Amino acid sequence: MDVEYAVSEDPVEAMSLLTAGIVTGSEITVARVPIEFMEIELATLSEMGLRYTLSPEYLARNGRTRLVDVTVHPSELHAPIDKIHPMPFPGLNIDNLPFFAVIAANAHGTTLIHDWVYEGRAIHLTDLTRLGADVRLLDAHRLQITGPTRWSGAEVSCPPALRPAVVILLAMLAAKGTSVLRGVDIIARGYEGLTERLRELGAHIETFRD
Repeated sequence: MDVEYAVSEDPVEAMSLLTAGIVTGSEITVARVPIEFMEIELATLSEMGLRYTLSPEYLARNGRTRLVDVTVHPSELHAPIDKIHPMPFPGLNIDNLPFFAVIAANAHGTTLIHDWVYEGRAIHLTDLTRLGADVRLLDAHRLQITGPTRWSGAEVSCPPALRPAVVILLAMLAAKGTSVLRGVDIIARGYEGLTERLRELGAHIETFRD
């Protein structure tokens, strides 16, 4: 018997697009956000001072996943009181954790980010210093980030980790001047048409082959 089923929308992709709006101080709406998998992320952002609005809930095509449209508004952010760290569901998604590095770099104060799951992934986020951020690696799992950052353009090679690579791309959107991100093929592993969707939001991005 043939069975047809629609998979759930991706909370990490939603977080990526929301972060683009947050770090550039823009008002954008991300549709079809699976709110059940984003509640801790949004609560943390609210604690940091982010203003956002949610549409009424509606169901995904699969008839089960609760969706909302999230609109983020330009906000003055501040560091949270406690460290930001991932936890198993319903906690903060481990793949959404890196986005808080670039968000924290836009916030007033010092934020501690604890990536206890991946050995050494945190080091890739120190590439944000190339764009002007104050990011200090405390050990293989912990970062201390002090903001706000005056982002400036730079040339950076993609780290061999998908989410940190996207985080650097998003920081480049906030930077003044022109930035070059090399070795971007890794981003395509986790996103479909990310560049085109960022262009639709107003980003000026050109892609080329070395």
